[in-house]
Amino acid sequence: MTSVDLNDYFYFVHVVEAGGFSRAAESLGIPKSRLSRHIAQLEERLDTILIQRTTRQSKITEIGDAFYQRARAALDQVELAEAELKRKKNTLSGQVTLSCSVGVAQFALKELIARFMTDNPQVTVLQQVTNQTIDLVASGVDMSIRGHTDPLPDSTLIQRLLAVVEWNLFASPDYPTDGNPIAMPADLANLQTLSLGWRAHGDHWRLEHGSGKIEDIPIAPRLKSDDMATLKEAAGEGLGIVTLPAYTCRDELASGRLVRVLPEWHAGRASLSLMMPRRSGFAAPVVALQEFLLAEFADFVATP
Repeated sequence: MTSVDLNDYFYFVHVVEAGGFSRAAESLGIPKSRLSRHIAQLEERLDTILIQRTTRQSKITEIGDAFYQRARAALDQVELAEAELKRKKNTLSGQVTLSCSVGVAQFALKELIARFMTDNPQVTVLQQVTNQTIDLVASGVDMSIRGHTDPLPDSTLIQRLLAVVEWNLFASPDYPTDGNPIAMPADLANLQTLSLGWRAHGDHWRLEHGSGKIEDIPIAPRLKSDDMATLKEAAGEGLGIVTLPAYTCRDELASGRLVRVLPEWHAGRASLSLMMPRRSGFAAPVVALQEFLLAEFADFVATP
């Protein structure tokens, strides 16, 4: 039986993800000749050309691309196994960087990050909180959580779905409706509203009934903000009706400070995805946090 050299897999994957031998050699800090030697012996063992090379460029072949998917998956499993072993031995140590939006940081990750760090006392977490989309590769961030309503464009990033969250309508139980109950979307006309996104134009809510019926409701928000906590506080003070991810209002619903408005309708659904750069050799703490979020995040943000 021919032995498998995981170093060959590692170097092959790194060349593919770096976009060529020169960039991969520079990134790894090794001679380009060593990379070429490993790829050549891998191709010899497999008796096939994985990367077509010329004097000016290199291009992965069709069969090479198929092999890359398998090789990447194999390395992922090795990294996961190492992280799991270190976690069980309580020797997982190192640093992991994570980027997320303000809302995700405030209402989802603050408890999850604390739990992860309690379970892994030798791991340091660097959390960047921003509503701006960042370049993970350029900034050196290990992973980010991004909210989106449409599929994210294809990119060089690994995308893994964490959860789909529902947006609901909320208001204070004392919110004045002039004695007119809110029984259907049309009843929202002329009522005071609060809206996420201070630069939003063409304000409206697209509401969907459980039966699939959809209605677009124009709104004129009294308050627009990028901060969900500010909007939630304003709603709790009776200043208007707001649409927010359901999980962000779990505590207020439980205490009675907020109530659902039009509970049979929702204001859309959004996906939260974990984004990671395609690169070889994720450190064990990075793999551990990825797996922790994939296992725990969906339950934590489920609609209350």
